[in-house]
Amino acid sequence: MEEEFLQRIQKHKGIVYKICKMYCQNVHEQDDLFQEIMYQVWKSYPTFRGESTFSTWLYRIALNTSIFHFKKEKKAASKPNEKQQCIADEIEETYTENREHLVTEMYQAIQQLNAIERAILFYYLEGFSGQEIAKEVGLTEGNIRVKMNRIKEKLRKLVTK
Repeated sequence: MEEEFLQRIQKHKGIVYKICKMYCQNVHEQDDLFQEIMYQVWKSYPTFRGESTFSTWLYRIALNTSIFHFKKEKKAASKPNEKQQCIADEIEETYTENREHLVTEMYQAIQQLNAIERAILFYYLEGFSGQEIAKEVGLTEGNIRVKMNRIKEKLRKLVTK
């Protein structure tokens, strides 16, 4: 079972890295979230029944863990602290190169989306159809199309500020 788990994780770990990058601003937070997701996946692995693909199951656990982590961090971040100042300093350093600046700016904009919007965007970027996204998120396909248009517009405004 352990070998099978490790093979599946190795094949799909890019999914988890992308989610971590969408939900966390710096590398240390991303690493922490990655570890938490891996822990939750390992803990839940015995209950994987194969009713969906492993990647879909992994998405769901990773997104749920990220949303929970984000909510927990948001509560803790109500007061400015040294950690936030460090994040600001890291972001400022990233702006030195134009390409990195654009990528960072996009991730910052994505982080300003709410948890559901990020999940929809993530599924969209991974090539899921509107119908598949609707099924995963629990909304109608029409609602997903509307939300996706709003997400795109919101990101456009945040990036062009």
